Amino acid sequence: MLLWVGLGNPEPGMARNRHNIGFLAVDTIAIRHGFTPWRQRFKGLVSAGSIAGEKILALKPQTYMNESGASVQQAAAFYKLPSDAITAFHDELDLVPGKVRVKRGGGAAGHNGLRSMDRILGTQDYWRVRLGIGHPGDKERVLGHVLGDFVKQDRDWLLPLLDAVADAAPLLVQSKPEDFMTKIALLMQDVK
Repeated sequence: MLLWVGLGNPEPGMARNRHNIGFLAVDTIAIRHGFTPWRQRFKGLVSAGSIAGEKILALKPQTYMNESGASVQQAAAFYKLPSDAITAFHDELDLVPGKVRVKRGGGAAGHNGLRSMDRILGTQDYWRVRLGIGHPGDKERVLGHVLGDFVKQDRDWLLPLLDAVADAAPLLVQSKPEDFMTKIALLMQDVK
């Protein structure tokens, strides 16, 4: 079993924030691959399904970003999952909009959801799917950018990106992160 965690904030008014792209990604994966309806569990919302023959538990912590680790830890402990069975889908300022990078381990780079997971799980050794939202260019504008809503023009790259992540998901299951990133890049190459 794999635990795929979308990071975001549960407040309805924050649903379209750039910070919630992790929620959007796991929502799209769950829809595309016919997962169960979302239900409350582990201080979050969970949906289960199967991709490439592997059982996946999708989790959207409802603890707010700063306490995401509490929800992730409960789910991981219940299923006795090692850290390398956990993948966090999250927004990444240091990638241009529409770009995706996958890595295992590493620091939180100022991301409060990752920082919470690192602290509560006691490890940084889980997978991260970094979903580019771009940097506003000025450090003083970062908070407003991250907590700001996607704008109309963002739909041109955001919806194709979410579809590409869902289409390429079987490659993540098969432990082929390079192929996953390549497939997304190919699917996104005509997106402006």
